[in-house]
Amino acid sequence: MNQAERVRHAVLAMPMAQTLQLAFRRLEAGESEIEIPVLDAFCFRPGQLQATAVFAVADFAAVSAAGTLLPPGWINATIDGTLKLLAPACGSHLRARGRVVNASRLLTICAAEVYAVNDDGQEQLCATLLGTARNIDAAAAKPVTIHAAN
Repeated sequence: MNQAERVRHAVLAMPMAQTLQLAFRRLEAGESEIEIPVLDAFCFRPGQLQATAVFAVADFAAVSAAGTLLPPGWINATIDGTLKLLAPACGSHLRARGRVVNASRLLTICAAEVYAVNDDGQEQLCATLLGTARNIDAAAAKPVTIHAAN
């Protein structure tokens, strides 16, 4: 399995990705394209997605693109993201195109453009995201233990 396939598999195994019904349309070195349907469950009014769903698809696209450049055995996680909403997120689905802006050993700066797609396939840019992913050597990472307060 190549790195892009490992990223695809890891993302689609996440419960949030399954809930959002994420679908990869393209995933290659430093780039991704992901779609989510516009579902009433994610809308704040009929047919218009709430910002959280828009952020989620943008984040998945950007950080997935970043993940494709990692060496085997490494994973990544979002540590920062800024979303700018430009137009209503409405239509049949959203299409997010992620890309790597700058990759280094421990941090990758990534971005995504999110398009609202209507039933005719026409796209309208509705949001942009600039994010930072932390690159983690999974073999060296220590498990996180959370202690309950008494």
